[in-house]
Amino acid sequence: MTNIRRAATLATALAGTLAALLAPAAAQAAPAGCRTVTTASPDAEQARLQDARTSVFTERSGLDDLLHGFPAALCSAHTAHRAQRVVDAWGRKLWRAGLDRAQGRRPAGELPALDDRPLYWTRLAMTVQLARWQPGFGVDQAELRARFEDASRGLDDGFDEPGPDSASGIRRIFISGFDPYGLDTEPRRANPSGAAVLQLDGRRITLADGSTAEVRAVVLPVRYGDFDKGIVERAFGPHLRPGGPQSADLITSISQGYPGTFTLEAWAGRARSADPATDNVGALSGGTAFHPVDAPGLAAGPQFIRTTLPADAMTAVQQPYPVLLNTPVVEIPAGATAPVQRTDGPTPGSRAVAGGGGGYLSNEVAYRSNRLRLDLAPDLPGGHLHTPVLDGLPDQQDQVTSPEFEHNEAAISDEVGAILRSARL
Repeated sequence: MTNIRRAATLATALAGTLAALLAPAAAQAAPAGCRTVTTASPDAEQARLQDARTSVFTERSGLDDLLHGFPAALCSAHTAHRAQRVVDAWGRKLWRAGLDRAQGRRPAGELPALDDRPLYWTRLAMTVQLARWQPGFGVDQAELRARFEDASRGLDDGFDEPGPDSASGIRRIFISGFDPYGLDTEPRRANPSGAAVLQLDGRRITLADGSTAEVRAVVLPVRYGDFDKGIVERAFGPHLRPGGPQSADLITSISQGYPGTFTLEAWAGRARSADPATDNVGALSGGTAFHPVDAPGLAAGPQFIRTTLPADAMTAVQQPYPVLLNTPVVEIPAGATAPVQRTDGPTPGSRAVAGGGGGYLSNEVAYRSNRLRLDLAPDLPGGHLHTPVLDGLPDQQDQVTSPEFEHNEAAISDEVGAILRSARL
C-alpha cells in the first residue's frame, strides 16, 4: 500500500510534474531552442491534472521517465513527417511501458503493478506536452494527438502468432477495456477493465478445450468524440477480417458495470441515451430515454445485436464473483413513444433505448464492434462483459490505494482471465 499523507510530498509531486505542464513556460524543462507556449488551453480532462494526487500516478509508478523525455523527443523533429514518427514511437513506448509494468517486466514503483491509473494519467500529461509544443514548421496538432492516442492505447499493436488457419494452432482473442471515468467526483478512480486488459495483453492462455490462445487488447477513451471518429472500428476492424493477418477467433469489449457481479450482456443497443451523464471531457451524448439518438456517422445496422459469446461456459465461472447473463433491454415498442424495459430482450420493430449495459459508451463499444462483426465475420463469437465495480479506495483523501482496493482489482482481473479461458474455440 502506498500512503500519500505528507503535504510536502504532494507539493513536490505537483511542482515536479504539473507545474511543468500547467504553469508558465519558465517552469517547463524544454530543451534549448525548443519552443513551448502556455496559450494552449487544457480540455476538461487535461485540466484534472491540477489535482495534486494525479501526479502521484506518474511520479510513483516508474513512468516518469517518459514524461521527462517526451519534450526532447518532440524537439528532435524537424519536419511534419518526422513529428508523426515521433508521436507514433512515443505512443508505442508508453503502451509497452504500461504493459511491461502491469506484467512485471518493468519496475512498478510504489504503486501496485496492476494499477491502470499510471498509464492513464501519464498519457494525459504527455498530451499536454504535445499541445504545448510549437515547432518551427506546420503541424496538425489534432492529427498528432490522435496518432499518439492510438499508439498509446495499443491500436498499433497486433498478434504475434500466425493466424488461426496456420499450422501453429494458436487461437486469438481480442479484447478492449476503458480508461477511468467519473473523475470529477473521485479523481482517484481506476477502471478494472483497463487493469484486466493490461494484465492479459500478449499473454497465452489455455482454453477449456485445451487449445492455446494469444490475447491482444486495447484501452479505449471515455469520450464520445473519439467514438464519433471511429476509434472502435479502427481497433476491432483488423481483427474481424476472416483470413486476414490479424484476424481473431473471439472478440469482446469489457467495461466496469455493477456492484458485486460480472454480467455478460445479452444485447447491445444502437442508441445513445445516457444524458445527463457526461463523458471524460464533459460532453453529453445528446440522447435520453425518451429521445434516444444514433451516434454521428454510425453505419446502418439493427436496433439490437445479440451476443454470440459462449454464454453457458462463461456464466459457469462463479468465483469469486458470480457471472450472470444480463437479458433486459430498454426499448420504445413499435408504434409507441415511451420507453419500456423488457426482461427477455427486444420486441420486433422496436427502437433501441438501452442495451443490457445501458445507453452509455460501454453499450456503444459493444454495439459498434459487433455491428462490424455482423458485416465482416458474423459467425465469430463476440459480445460485451461488465466487471464488478472496483471499490476499496481509502476514506483518507490523501491516500490513493489500500490493501482492499488492490485485492479487489487483482480478483476482478484474475476472473476476467478465467472467463476468457472458459471458451472453447
